[in-house]
Amino acid sequence: MIKTFEEARTLVRELQICTIFESEKSGLPSLWEHLDLPEKVEGETGWGPRVSAVWDWKNRLPATFPDEIFYGKVKGGFAVLMTMDYLRHTHFPAAHKPVSQLNPLAGHIFEMIRNEPWETTDLRREIMDAHGCTKSQFDTALKNLQISLNVVRANDPAIERDTWLAFQELYPDVWELHVGDQDL
Repeated sequence: MIKTFEEARTLVRELQICTIFESEKSGLPSLWEHLDLPEKVEGETGWGPRVSAVWDWKNRLPATFPDEIFYGKVKGGFAVLMTMDYLRHTHFPAAHKPVSQLNPLAGHIFEMIRNEPWETTDLRREIMDAHGCTKSQFDTALKNLQISLNVVRANDPAIERDTWLAFQELYPDVWELHVGDQDL
C-alpha cells in the first residue's frame, strides 16, 4: 500500500500499467486500489485525501517524470499511467490506429490539434460550432483520438487545464519507431 507521490512512481514502474481508478472492466490493476489514504474524514467537504492524491498524481507523475511515465487512455476509455518502456514496446504497437480509421469528426479535431495545442473547452466550442456536433459526440471523438494514440494531454506542469497535442509531437521517438513516415 502506498501513501506518497514517490511511492506512486515506484508502483507505476513495478506494475508497468495501471488505471487511475479501480474498474473490474479494465482488467488492469489500479492506482486507487494500492492507496493507503482515507477517502474522506467525517465532516470533511470536497474530495478527501484519497481522491485528491489520485487526481494530482495522474497529472504530476508524467509531468515530473516525462521520460519515465505516460498518461493516456486505453480501450474502454480508462485513464491509465504506464511506463514509457511499456508504451514504446507493448501498448503503442497494439493500440495505435491511424486517424483515417476513425470517424470524420475525430479527423477534424485531430487536424486542429496537429496545427496547434488546444485546451478542451475552447476546442469543444470551436468544433461544436463548426461541425454541429453534440458535446457527447465531441467527447467520444477526443477520447478515441487518445485511445488510438493520436493525441495526448500536454505534460507541462504550468498548464492548468487539459491541453491537447499530437502524440507524435510529444513522443517523436515512439512515433518514429512504429509509424515513421506512414500516413496518419
